[in-house]
Amino acid sequence: MFETRIERLRAKILEEGLDGLIVTGRKNREYLSGFTGSAGFLLVTAEEGVLATDFRYEEQAKAQSPHLEVYRYETPRDGLSRLVKTKKMGIVGFEAVHTSCWDLGEWEEDNPAITWRPMKGLVESLRIGKDEEEIRRIRQAARLTDKGFAHILQYLRPGVQEREIALELEFFLRREGAEGVSFAPIVASGPNSALPHARPGERVLESGDFVVLDFGVIVDGYCSDLTRTVFIGEASDRQREIYGLVLRAQQYALGQVGPGKDVAAIDKGVREIFAAQGVAEHFGHGLGHGVGLEIHEGPTLSSRSTDELRAGMVVTIEPGLYFPGWGGVRIEDLVVVTSQGCRVLTQSPKELIHV
Repeated sequence: MFETRIERLRAKILEEGLDGLIVTGRKNREYLSGFTGSAGFLLVTAEEGVLATDFRYEEQAKAQSPHLEVYRYETPRDGLSRLVKTKKMGIVGFEAVHTSCWDLGEWEEDNPAITWRPMKGLVESLRIGKDEEEIRRIRQAARLTDKGFAHILQYLRPGVQEREIALELEFFLRREGAEGVSFAPIVASGPNSALPHARPGERVLESGDFVVLDFGVIVDGYCSDLTRTVFIGEASDRQREIYGLVLRAQQYALGQVGPGKDVAAIDKGVREIFAAQGVAEHFGHGLGHGVGLEIHEGPTLSSRSTDELRAGMVVTIEPGLYFPGWGGVRIEDLVVVTSQGCRVLTQSPKELIHV
């Protein structure tokens, strides 16, 4: 698996006219090597792959990355300088997004004869399409997320603080086997539900509240993402109307997902549904994003995106409507693009739930 990924990267390195690429992005390094330690970098050349790390992680690196040469350094700067000199390299690419100006200055100082070329997206472009093993891990994460949603419903009642709900949810997910959460869980009630990225606070749930629950877990290194909106007590006609509108928009978008589809066109279709009801200005974020080793990765589903869906991509579909001072609704599923359309990985119910 890892050898195949490195070979695909080598083809890109040769296309770019590089003698090698320094991979410093932690998740990019993990994708290519399997190494999960917090310190180290990867050097990939036309013929070799070298995983460099320090004493703390040397044995771990050898165990997790048997397909690579493991090189131990005293400091990252010294290790990188020695490696590129040993390999007699002339043009070396580096991940511009994951390299500081300070680090680059040191590399140039240590190796002035080398041409350092900033690169963007070489490894990320490989990560966009998931293989079967990656999809299996994401599916496991999605199943645990669904289990977490079913569990937390019993804690949603008037008088309970948002942060109490968030803590119970995270404790449950970890007890059930999650390595961690994909991001800090969002529990947003009442007017807070109008904030797309609200943080759980001291507000207590009240009868008449929308409650937006947005969370995910990490299983075997891979993330999941789910959002559901539930109701405390009985919903008003207006609340039912807004919920139904978001659900209709989400179902439309799910029906449009498939290989070869223009993501900007899907996003546009959702906004047209909202515009027809005079609420388009209340949907201010993108329709979705890719999910994998990181909770946000390519492709991006938005009106500005130039991405096209293809089989193997794993993305979210998450339209929402937000009304300041009143509340908001978001419904999100995690889906894998298939040759025929898509398969929804998150299976939590989407009818309006009253608790």
